[in-house]
Amino acid sequence: MRIGSHLIDPPVVLAPMAGVTDKPFRQLCKRLGAGLAVSEMTTADPRLWTTRKSLMRMDHVGEPEPVSVQIAGFDPAMLAEAARYNVDHGAEIVDINMGCPAKKVCNVWSGSALLQDEALVARILDAVVNAVAVPVTLKIRTGWNRDNRNGVAIAKIAEAAGIAALAVHGRTRADLYQGDAEYETIAAIKDAIRIPVFANGDVDSPAKARRVLATTKCDAVMVGRAAQGRPWIFREIAHFLATGETLAPPSTAEVRDILLGHLADLHAFYGEPQGVRIARKHLGWYAKDRPENAAFRAVVNRAESAAEQVRLTRDYFDALDAEATPELAAAA
Repeated sequence: MRIGSHLIDPPVVLAPMAGVTDKPFRQLCKRLGAGLAVSEMTTADPRLWTTRKSLMRMDHVGEPEPVSVQIAGFDPAMLAEAARYNVDHGAEIVDINMGCPAKKVCNVWSGSALLQDEALVARILDAVVNAVAVPVTLKIRTGWNRDNRNGVAIAKIAEAAGIAALAVHGRTRADLYQGDAEYETIAAIKDAIRIPVFANGDVDSPAKARRVLATTKCDAVMVGRAAQGRPWIFREIAHFLATGETLAPPSTAEVRDILLGHLADLHAFYGEPQGVRIARKHLGWYAKDRPENAAFRAVVNRAESAAEQVRLTRDYFDALDAEATPELAAAA
């Protein structure tokens, strides 16, 4: 599938997730098979663009193409200026956030709160599409709540405004992340428009990805939480969609090497104190599938230096690879 002139191959996309899809994680997921990786949302408020947080989020140097940057806000003129600013700083696709259900986002009339005002949605989309020469995409939910599922109406507004592709999380804002994703609504949205649509929500395995594509008739799947601690899910899905065959899971040694590489990238990108803190949640996600990993997390989360974090992680996975019981000495 294509977004403007950009070929998205394979049709498996990393969903934007605040606090997760930073540059090191996007690059990792792309190396492991994601056809596109969307940045965590960046604010449209120009007063915040020079903060360390915003500067880190808008760093795309050396990132594989196409670079997709998500912007969030509520004011059409401000979002248009944010789109121009991000394109000037490396964005090749601009994505508009109308899907985030977080209270702190919705309370300032951004994210999925915007779905309540279709006229404002139209003004925002028109402003952003007309502000930049790159493709503009949109991420939404199926509606504000179950009594107000207006995803089809929003999709038609998006297509009329010139949105190049639409990502739909199969829940309403009120649902947050509870219950099952409603693929029938995504299917109705896909049937109502001609632009590419990404199906998002509960895509957590290759077989599930194929079922979702078959059910919704969408052009691609978007994977979010299932990629946390399992970034190789992209190559697994891509291989299964292409061949119908299931890839063998990565070996313990490969998981170790992927994680150590991820740690090195986090430490280099953020610097030692912040990189060590941010790495802790990723270590927990990588470790969540083994019963002994609670002890690993308890110890490794006390590591205060990058070297200590790397040593504890390497020793733990080396022991697993040798089929030995890891010795979890307390962090120094």
